[in-house]
Amino acid sequence: MKLHFQPTHPHRERGLTLLEVLITIVILAFGLLGIAGLQARMQVAEIESYQRAQAIVLLQDMVDRINANRRNAMSYVTASPVGTDGTLDCSAPATVAAKDLCEWNNALLGATEVKSGGTCTSADPSGCIGAMIDARGCVINTAATMPLEFMVSVVWQGLAPTAAPPSTITCGSGSYTPDTTRRAVVARVKIGCLQNDPGGVTCL
Repeated sequence: MKLHFQPTHPHRERGLTLLEVLITIVILAFGLLGIAGLQARMQVAEIESYQRAQAIVLLQDMVDRINANRRNAMSYVTASPVGTDGTLDCSAPATVAAKDLCEWNNALLGATEVKSGGTCTSADPSGCIGAMIDARGCVINTAATMPLEFMVSVVWQGLAPTAAPPSTITCGSGSYTPDTTRRAVVARVKIGCLQNDPGGVTCL
């Protein structure tokens, strides 16, 4: 019986091996690019979550201040947003409400943490880094009869467009481009009739 052996082609085998290596490298490159993109999205989501947590703290801070000074709740209503681009005169606040609004304004600017060598004032907030990006706060009176009702809002600049807040949340509207990057958290405060001092509002 005669055995027939096929001759080997070492050059062709080496070529096939090189092609397989190149294909593997391309697949790995696409995988690494996908991982890099996923990591970037995770970092954005982490920053967004951190900013929302800060906003909730600042929102609850103002809600607590209003509840602690219920007789003068109307004094907390803001004519325009405080914080970024705010126009509050905090040199010598005359009332508790004015002092609370000034402290809230400074917290929204990020005065709790200042960049090394920078300044953090209403006139020059460039060194303020302790709050959200372009944070603003509003207190709006939504019911002028008893029970009084206030809407407290904190808005800031998001990193990626999502969906614009409802039209009822006007705080910071028009200050962010596009408006789909405006983030907002809202709380409502209701104050019943204080029998010993209704604050100038007739109890019904």
